[in-house]
Amino acid sequence: MPGALGDIVVLDLSRALAGPHAAQMLGDLGARVIKVEHPGGGDDSRGWGPPFVGPDGDISTYFLAANRNKQSITVDLKSAEGKALIERLVRQSDVLIENFRAGVLDRLGFPVERLHELNPRLVVLSITGFGHDGPEGGRPGYDQIAQGEAGLMSLTGPSADDPYRVGASIADLLGGIHGAYGVVAALYERERTGRGKVVRTSLLAAVTGVHSYHGTAWTVGGQVPRANGNHHASIAPYGAFHCADGMIQITAANDAQWQKVAALLDIDPGIPRYATNRERFAHRDELIADMEQALAKHDRAHWLAALGEIGVPAGAIRSIDEVYAWEQTRSQGLLVEVDHSVLGTIELPGPPLRFDGEPPVRHGAPPTLGQHNDEILAWLEERER
Repeated sequence: MPGALGDIVVLDLSRALAGPHAAQMLGDLGARVIKVEHPGGGDDSRGWGPPFVGPDGDISTYFLAANRNKQSITVDLKSAEGKALIERLVRQSDVLIENFRAGVLDRLGFPVERLHELNPRLVVLSITGFGHDGPEGGRPGYDQIAQGEAGLMSLTGPSADDPYRVGASIADLLGGIHGAYGVVAALYERERTGRGKVVRTSLLAAVTGVHSYHGTAWTVGGQVPRANGNHHASIAPYGAFHCADGMIQITAANDAQWQKVAALLDIDPGIPRYATNRERFAHRDELIADMEQALAKHDRAHWLAALGEIGVPAGAIRSIDEVYAWEQTRSQGLLVEVDHSVLGTIELPGPPLRFDGEPPVRHGAPPTLGQHNDEILAWLEERER
């Protein structure tokens, strides 16, 4: 595959979602990703469903989501033969990704010191649940647990008394994203130093790292943010509103946009309680009620067209099938075709990056378990010559 990382080899020892997502991102950029899986069943996510697809109903769509552009090789990491093969692969790799619990890789015989003895240029990405040290560094971490522990659930849901998890596995995905950009930074630094280094992140760090204004509301402002349902914690109006046939989202991020919305909905923008964002937010419940009374007169299509004409940001709330049927989604390369060895031609969610001047990339399908054993061993022998 072409791409910015076309000369990079990634040894992916991770499983589930955070590590595999990081490796997939590097594969999207052209890296050769060798996914190491246990011969007894492979990545845990191969068993996660429903839905399952395929002639035997045993292919997990969860696995398909995080493993495009990879090759699969089966290795027993606890056997002498398996350890020897990993050593050979480490010597020929640029990046190693692992998301074991803290200390597991050491017990398998591959502490960081050993990895850098085998390959001083190796960049190691290590993702844990709660960090590699500290009083709770050894805790196992899964996405929803991390969402709760890192405060995200307290910000999500209809009210402070009813916290919700984010619908996507956002802690895992953010962990993978942070890990991938850390790897790219370490590879860039390696060009100057000639040596690899360890990149560490965690689900806790990934979620805390996107607190943004919620974090400074507490650290600087002394206020504990709480869930606000479908409305913004600092801006009004900004959220989901009921109209005649469902809900529509409207954002008036400044006074000029609010004045356009007010005129469209026949609300007096000069009312003191609505004059500024500070006042609008203080009277948000009244504002929502006034807006929804006006919005009830027409359906979503009417309001989306009208808001578009006056240049106010607005949108529908689409279901997943509607998103992938939407021409705008397809125009951005967010849906890609791959040729799977069992399923044939299938469509997968595509990478979020595009690079000017590059032709469309032909992506590789997520592999079946051990699909590339022979190919990888042949490649390894060729490299070792």
